[in-house]
Amino acid sequence: MTATTYIRICKFQSNYHFELAMKKLFTLLAIPIIAYSCNMQNTEKKETTINPLVEDWTGPYGGVPAFDKVKVEDFGPALDYAIDAYKKEIDAVAENPEAPTFENTIVAMERIGKPLSNLMTYYHIWSSNMSNDEFQKIEEDYSPKLAELGDYAKLNGKLFERIQAVYESEEFKSLNAEQQRLVWSYHKDFVRYGAKLDSKSKERLAAINQELASLFTKFSQNVLADENNEFVTATNESELSGLPEDMIEAAKEYAKEKGVDGWAFANTRSVVDPLLTFADNRDLREKTWRMFKLRGDNGNATDNNNIMKQILKLRAERAKLLGFETHAHLMLDDKMAKTPENAMELMNAMWKPASERVKAEVADMQAMAKKDGQNITIEPWDYLYYAEKVRKEKYDMDQNQIKPYFQLDKLREAMFWVAEDLFGFQFVQINNVPVYHPDVTVWEVKNKNTGKVIGLFYFDTYARNGKRSGAWMSNYRGQHKLDGEVIPIVSNNNNFIKGKAGEPTLLSFDDATTLFHEFGHALHGLASNVTYPSLQSPNVASDFVEFPSQLMEHWLTTPEVLNKYAVHYKTGEPIPAELVDKLLKSKTFNQGYETMSYLSAAVMDMKLHLEGDKDLDLKAYEKETFDKLGLPSTIVMRHRLPQFLHIFSDDSYSAGYYSYMWAEVISSDAYRAFTEAGGPYDKEVANSYYKNIISIGNTIDPAEAYRTFRGRDPKIDGLMEDRGFATSKQ
Repeated sequence: MTATTYIRICKFQSNYHFELAMKKLFTLLAIPIIAYSCNMQNTEKKETTINPLVEDWTGPYGGVPAFDKVKVEDFGPALDYAIDAYKKEIDAVAENPEAPTFENTIVAMERIGKPLSNLMTYYHIWSSNMSNDEFQKIEEDYSPKLAELGDYAKLNGKLFERIQAVYESEEFKSLNAEQQRLVWSYHKDFVRYGAKLDSKSKERLAAINQELASLFTKFSQNVLADENNEFVTATNESELSGLPEDMIEAAKEYAKEKGVDGWAFANTRSVVDPLLTFADNRDLREKTWRMFKLRGDNGNATDNNNIMKQILKLRAERAKLLGFETHAHLMLDDKMAKTPENAMELMNAMWKPASERVKAEVADMQAMAKKDGQNITIEPWDYLYYAEKVRKEKYDMDQNQIKPYFQLDKLREAMFWVAEDLFGFQFVQINNVPVYHPDVTVWEVKNKNTGKVIGLFYFDTYARNGKRSGAWMSNYRGQHKLDGEVIPIVSNNNNFIKGKAGEPTLLSFDDATTLFHEFGHALHGLASNVTYPSLQSPNVASDFVEFPSQLMEHWLTTPEVLNKYAVHYKTGEPIPAELVDKLLKSKTFNQGYETMSYLSAAVMDMKLHLEGDKDLDLKAYEKETFDKLGLPSTIVMRHRLPQFLHIFSDDSYSAGYYSYMWAEVISSDAYRAFTEAGGPYDKEVANSYYKNIISIGNTIDPAEAYRTFRGRDPKIDGLMEDRGFATSKQ
């Protein structure tokens, strides 16, 4: 939540989330290289200009994105031409007079669309990382056209007839397992997206998809506007009591950037959570909390409440058209969970122990406040602050003790080392390819045993205006071997606050966990070893895609990483053993808050989408639902509905936010495969995980893949233990 998508906003918002939704759509798209003919004055000659946004990528590594050539004004002309050319490409496959075969129908669909795929890489990057007013106008104009573009393929009757013919043919029986999976995937997707509807229903479905695309874009832009334009200020140094020095320095610089006096705190989780954890000033905490939780909910031009109602209505109508009871039933039909009931069963199993833990945590915090002479009732903006005080009392440790040892550059080295030790990946920084922002670094990834280059890794880690909040992985180019070997190009994008000049960027434990989480997504993409583009890693079900990312988090706290890479940024001394011991003992601390803030959002997502087309007062519905469930008053959903990008910025994680917990059951169980063998770095288990999970993409049903790796289905015991809801067996 990624995602991410997600997945902490960073953990639960892998980002990868947006790419996952668009990947399936643009696998189907096609466009020849775009060319313009310009009439030259006083001459019969014509000059051809290639639009760089759709031009074949050139340079090393089989070509790389030409970020140095991107101009926002080029997007419109490129998209206009691409839409027309794509339809001609689809028509060519659909109208082929030859009898349908795997090669002339399925493989033909796999081969089309490279220039448009290149174009959409730039489009997604500018949308998520480099957004401005000019580009947002492009999004508003073209998001419905791009939705129509996908419908043109998925609702093309002649194309579906060919796909179905291959699916039902004798040839299908002779195909290998990967080829059969590819045909099955095409047939399933077309059926689920309306290929069997009558013409009137298809017309309405296309209209719904286009309207939703516009609403998704507006929802996302409203949240981004609030994040970019709103901030909290402090004008008196006394207001900063308790805040870490590096945070105060960053706030001073941000105030200069915003043109205000004093200190300014950005409307992003990487700033908000530390402030809520350490600021002694309760008024500052409350102002910051309200700013962050009211994104998209301020009753102004960027308010998202009406947009959400429209999205829910349209989704419900679409689900009915497609033959499903609700949008939730539609979305889970091809996921591991299969049904909303199965997803709710898991969430219900976690609700009671998480709720009980919250009550215990609040009781401890209330006692701490009383001890400090504060006659208050713990409110949501007090939770992290007093939790940190309780942590310090119980474990003689606060997060500021850890942070000096968690340097971003060192932890990046650590995750690279883990990838090398487990999978033989070597990362070498390069400077011979263009980037879209000076903060971005690029790394060549090699197989250390053969020296073969297996991919590129782009690393964009700092917050800035125009970049959406959270953390995510993107696939610039997916791996495949359809017509020769194509290596993957992936990125990790975070929103850490850059250290002041000459000093390293220091991370909290949560930020460090996010770093490893997103890297797990990246490794999934880099490990892909499939023939067909549509089946590449990490193009798998959303409740399976978060498994590799959540699994990677476990390696952050292994002694091998902490002893070597957690070194003090001033002295270079390794983190003391007693501090590591305190950190490990406190890992299950505050899990009531972490679990319930996530779980409340996941439950609300599912329940909303199970309500069908009811005309809901969303604020009243939220209150009534949580009153019935007994949500503690100190807990607010991790992502309140008006800013819930996972479920309202596209369809990928709608009725699917449960995926992070579903995947965490799998990842907790999988990590025990390592610890039950030779430990976290056991080579035999690592090889099996690589072979049976991260390299196979969507060539095998994920449940079957996991059984091959683990020898059985996953058990919930590991998750309960990791969250401190079960007695450790160790």
